[in-house]
Amino acid sequence: MNCGNCGSPDPCVPTIHVVDDDEAIRHSLAFLLKSLGVPVECHPSAEAFLAARKPGKPGCVVLDVRMPGMSGLELQALLNRAGETLGIVFLSGHGDIPMAVQAMSDGAVHFLEKPCNDEVLLEQVERALNRSRDICGRAAAAQAVQRRVDTLTQREKDVMALVVQGKPNKVIAFELDISIKTVEVHRAHVMEKMQADSVADLTRMLMATA
Repeated sequence: MNCGNCGSPDPCVPTIHVVDDDEAIRHSLAFLLKSLGVPVECHPSAEAFLAARKPGKPGCVVLDVRMPGMSGLELQALLNRAGETLGIVFLSGHGDIPMAVQAMSDGAVHFLEKPCNDEVLLEQVERALNRSRDICGRAAAAQAVQRRVDTLTQREKDVMALVVQGKPNKVIAFELDISIKTVEVHRAHVMEKMQADSVADLTRMLMATA
């Protein structure tokens, strides 16, 4: 269910998810978190969150540790296995140091005890959102580059692979058994289709897809 802000249909806009079995805490957190200007959704359980989530969408999960059914740590492990990019900020009513260590070692942005300072929570959620945006932005950039690569012919891909190795046209021509003029034509097509301004630019693009 949505609470606080309305959800956004734009897959590039992050969402803050509040997952806690206590309804009063969910709504209190949503009221606070909407001050960040990001859509907020509330879920009474890990299972409810999983049923509502949109895989691959950036955002943050403000996650209770102990809940009926799936625990917060179990949800974190599941999201990690799924390769999700959501940043996780744990909230716990129990000062369990081993639990906090496990959560942080598994990639949580922070582990806070209830009740927590509002400013600290907002700061950590903002960190989680920034981390998620960064990861998703890199993934989107890599996908855009791959779409450009997919427009190349096989011969253009062959030429590109040798170009980024720093080989001059005459060497490429020899290795592919084609004329230097043909290499120049393919090379120009590669730079145009890949929207690369230089070989260094082209190399950076391809490194992002590796």
